[in-house]
Amino acid sequence: MDSLTAYMTQAWQMTTGWEMIAVLFAVVYLLLVIKESIWCWPAALISTSIYIFLFFDVNLYMESGLQLFYIAMAIYGWVLWRKHNKSKADLSISSWSKRQHLAAVSIIGILVMISGFLLEKNTNAAYPWLDSFTTWGAVITTWMVARKILENWLYWIVLDSVSIFLFIQRDLYLTALLFIFYVILCFKGYKQWHLQHQKLSFS
Repeated sequence: MDSLTAYMTQAWQMTTGWEMIAVLFAVVYLLLVIKESIWCWPAALISTSIYIFLFFDVNLYMESGLQLFYIAMAIYGWVLWRKHNKSKADLSISSWSKRQHLAAVSIIGILVMISGFLLEKNTNAAYPWLDSFTTWGAVITTWMVARKILENWLYWIVLDSVSIFLFIQRDLYLTALLFIFYVILCFKGYKQWHLQHQKLSFS
């Protein structure tokens, strides 16, 4: 018990104010995504802008670069969802076929092999293969969120679980705790989107 308390105390002491702010807005983002609220995208923009520097500082270069993509996707998601809200265009929750999932997983695998090899040979990146996996997986999955693809939540459960290990290894304890919370929320998000998808299917 004493060792656990000491570990938690050390983890808290190593947590910066910037990480706290990034985590706060990341939580707000996911809660708003579950509700399909357009305001999830500004929250994502704030969180990811901070994480660019946090991840670069601990040598998670792919994760740091991923945040630039997240910023672009936050803008894309805002524009797309705002357009849907105004025009009532069809942007409802949909589901991918097995072929589409196979294509997505294959693309992720190829990109991971390329970037993992390059990072391992040319940089001091920490965990280049896992870093590449979570990064390229998140690229595909974030696009799925913007397009309201139901299975994005299942992808995130896998990616976030791997990310927990990465962040603990790089002493980003509060971020690791955030991703544990993310995994729990992903189950809730999948359930809620699945129910909404079924309503749309039967309407």
